[in-house]
Amino acid sequence: MTAKRGKDEGDPYLELRLSMVERQLEARGIKDRRVLEAMRDVPRHLFVLPAYRERAYEDCPLPIDERQTISQPYMVAWMTELLCLKGDETVLEIGTGSGYQAAVLSKLARFVYTVERIPALAESARERLRDVGITNVEVVVSDGTEGLPEHAPYEGIIVTAGSPSVPPLLVEQLGDRGRLVIPVGSSGVQMLTVIEKRGDRTITSEEGSCVFVPLVGKYGWER
Repeated sequence: MTAKRGKDEGDPYLELRLSMVERQLEARGIKDRRVLEAMRDVPRHLFVLPAYRERAYEDCPLPIDERQTISQPYMVAWMTELLCLKGDETVLEIGTGSGYQAAVLSKLARFVYTVERIPALAESARERLRDVGITNVEVVVSDGTEGLPEHAPYEGIIVTAGSPSVPPLLVEQLGDRGRLVIPVGSSGVQMLTVIEKRGDRTITSEEGSCVFVPLVGKYGWER
């Protein structure tokens, strides 16, 4: 369930990673100890393009292939913390990208399904996850706005792209007490939104503004 720890292998990026957690996450209010430990453990530099490896632990998003991005470390931690994971959940991620968010989730949940619409990104993410020893993540190529009904219900769903509205099928695929974390708004700026299912009703809260690449698909933005 866990990735190989960089500090066990003389990881030259370890100090940068520890500093990232202290200065970018703890100092800005991330409190979940399991989330902080996962962020210390996952080697973010292995999930960015080689040209950006020296910048892997900076406080900013970075470009990846196919005009996509890897999110700012704080945003990854914030969204993950909002899922309120305990360790025995099945989680669905929409928007695999480089695989970094899925790697973090793999440390915190029983199993992670992650959906990517771009086949080349999905394949490279599989390779990275395999290379760091993560075995409890499955990468699926599909339209993420439709979720992944064959493995529902999910205790947590996280969407790593900005949507014009909440895709209804994602809410349907939440289990009772499950939480959906999704950026909702325009193509330029979104509100990080949390939807919790309680029986037949949902509770929605808005946590703060954010900026993500557009969520493309049937229930998102057109290509």
